[in-house]
Amino acid sequence: MSQTLNDILLEIDKHRLKRSWSLYKLAKESDIQYSSLHSMYEKNTQPTIPTLSKICAGLGISLSDFFSDAEVTNYYHCTEDELELLTAYRAMDKKDKKFIRELSERFSQK
Repeated sequence: MSQTLNDILLEIDKHRLKRSWSLYKLAKESDIQYSSLHSMYEKNTQPTIPTLSKICAGLGISLSDFFSDAEVTNYYHCTEDELELLTAYRAMDKKDKKFIRELSERFSQK
């Protein structure tokens, strides 16, 4: 890739790298073919809205969060401990998130 990535791909990378995810991991979490995602980067093309929606879902953010200049972690109603948990949760993959949800349900039933 000799040219600079477009703004959308740069924003995707910002969120992806914050989680230390590879492109393959992002594709898997977003239910997108790796070859399609890789091709977007190779050709420096913007994803379609449906593809971007899938990427955002995979990252655990909304389209609104994606296009917002504000940091997504502004949870004014959360304690420091809750914010730490939310930040860690957002960095997890689907399998780990499911495990944490099931575990928290078990604890909340006591």
